[in-house]
Amino acid sequence: MNADGIFRVTRTLRDRLTQALADAGMPGSVFVGPLDDPDATGAALVLFLYRIIPSASLRNREHRVPSGTPPPLVDVYRNALPLDLYYLVTVGTTQGSSEETPLHWLGVAIQAIQAEPDLTGPAVNHEAVHLTVEPLTTEEASRIWALFPNANYRTSVAYLATPVWIDPPAPEAVAGPVVEDQLRAAQKVVEAAP
Repeated sequence: MNADGIFRVTRTLRDRLTQALADAGMPGSVFVGPLDDPDATGAALVLFLYRIIPSASLRNREHRVPSGTPPPLVDVYRNALPLDLYYLVTVGTTQGSSEETPLHWLGVAIQAIQAEPDLTGPAVNHEAVHLTVEPLTTEEASRIWALFPNANYRTSVAYLATPVWIDPPAPEAVAGPVVEDQLRAAQKVVEAAP
């Protein structure tokens, strides 16, 4: 992906969750942003990107992407940065209701991601980003919620989205094909001194 990789993955995940709610016959939106944002009021779910780190397992690898215009068949990005994105999916808030309905919304979201854990297609530039549940200890969850002292704790689940590649603006230039292969050697003559 290009510089918009984080944006593309976040938007695609939001759209997947919104569609899951609609398919389950549940009206509601998915707000992307901080848990205490006033604009999140009334959203069924809140999607918050709380951590971005380089992918340790892919950090020293080049990123190979199918080329849109062959040849070459593959574009190579040697200085691409693979990232792991950590999201928190939190139940939304609705005025005058208990947490039962939002818990159902969260269950629908979890079910949708579990049924189809890969983000693929044109929305993510025809790459594959895999989503997995990221277990949070009580301490880790407390640290995240401590960022929002004015927000009441709500049931949440964390997900890891990986890999999300941030590629250089252009792939590495491809060398031309070898058209002639020759090996030339010369023999050096050494004359003996008289």
